[in-house]
Amino acid sequence: MISLEKRQKIAAMIEQARREDARLKAACEVGGIDARTLQRWETNAGLQDGDGRPRARRSLPAHTLSAQEREQILRIANERRFAALPPARIVPTLADEGIYIASESSFSRVLRAHGQTRHRGRAKAPRRARPPTTHVATAPRQVWTWDMSFLPTQVAGVWCYLYLILDVYSRKIMGFEVHETDDSEHAVELLRRTALAEGLHAMAEKPVLHGDNGATLKATSVLAMMYWLGLKASYSRPRVSDDNAFVESLFRTAKYRPEFSAKGFADLHEARLWARSFVHWYNNDHKHSGIRYVSPAQRHAGEDRDVLAARHEVYAQAKAANPRRWARHTRNWNPITIVTLNPERDPVIKAAENASYTKQAAA
Repeated sequence: MISLEKRQKIAAMIEQARREDARLKAACEVGGIDARTLQRWETNAGLQDGDGRPRARRSLPAHTLSAQEREQILRIANERRFAALPPARIVPTLADEGIYIASESSFSRVLRAHGQTRHRGRAKAPRRARPPTTHVATAPRQVWTWDMSFLPTQVAGVWCYLYLILDVYSRKIMGFEVHETDDSEHAVELLRRTALAEGLHAMAEKPVLHGDNGATLKATSVLAMMYWLGLKASYSRPRVSDDNAFVESLFRTAKYRPEFSAKGFADLHEARLWARSFVHWYNNDHKHSGIRYVSPAQRHAGEDRDVLAARHEVYAQAKAANPRRWARHTRNWNPITIVTLNPERDPVIKAAENASYTKQAAA
C-alpha cells in the first residue's frame, strides 16, 4: 500500500519526465508503478485522498458472531466453573447441557480479543518410527498401563511416591496409592487391591498390564503377583522414555493442576489427600481430549455413546438454525472404538475393527 505522500512524489517525478519528452510507460517503470495505476490515481482522487481501502465500509459475513453472542461467550467463559478451562473443554460441556453458541476457535478468538488466553492443556506425545508390539483395546479392562511418579515434599531431597494403574481404553484410573518409599511391595498391594475391586478373578480374558523397565515394576514379587492374577505382562523398550505415553501424559496433567503443591507437600497425609481429590476429578469431571471430551468414568461405564449422540443432535440443530456457519459437516462426535497402547498402525487397527465387527455379527 503506497502512502499519499509517496504517491504525490511519484506522480510529480513522472510528470516532470513527461515534460522532458519521456514516454509515459518508461517513466512509470522508473517510478516503480504501472501506467494504469497512475491513471487510477488521477481518475479516483487517489492523489488527493490516498488509498481508500482502509476507510472502505465492508459488509460483515452473514455468519459473523453478533455482539450479543460475543458478550455471551465472555460471560460464560468467565463463569466460576469455566474460569480455568480452555475452550476445548468449555464447548463440549455446554453441548452436554444442550447449548451451542460457537465453535472452540470462535471462543478462542473472542477471548484473545479481550486479552484472555486459554491453553488447550498438555502436549501430545511424539510419535516414533519403530514402535514395539502394539496392544489394542476395544473395551475397558483389556489393556492397563501403570507407573510410579515422584511427588515433592517441603523437605529437599525427600519425596512421596504415587503408584497408579490406568485403563488405556477408558483412561480411567483403576487404582492408586501414595507412599513414603519406593518399594515393590507397594506395587504388589496396588495390583492385589485393583484386581479385587475390578473382579479380575471372574474374567475369562485378563488384561494386558504395560509398564516401564523400572526395577520396582519388574521385581520378583510383582511378577509373581501378576502371574497369580493372570495378568499379561508388557514392558517398554530399553532406553526408550516415551513407550508408556498414556501414564506419562496423566502425570503431566496431574502436576499442572492448580491444586498441585508447587512448593511440595507438607507430609504423606497431605499428598494422599491431594491424590484422592485429583483421581476423583480426573475420573469423573475431567473432559478428556483423547476420548471426545467425555469423562473417563462415562467412557468406562459405556455412557459415552449416549453423551456423544446427544452432542451430535445439539450440533445438528445449531447447523439447521444457522447453516452458513458450517461449510460442510458438523463436528465429529462419533465414539472412538479402537485405542492402541503405542503409535497406531493402520493394519493393526483394521484387524481389530474386523474382529470387533465379526464378534458383533456373531452375537
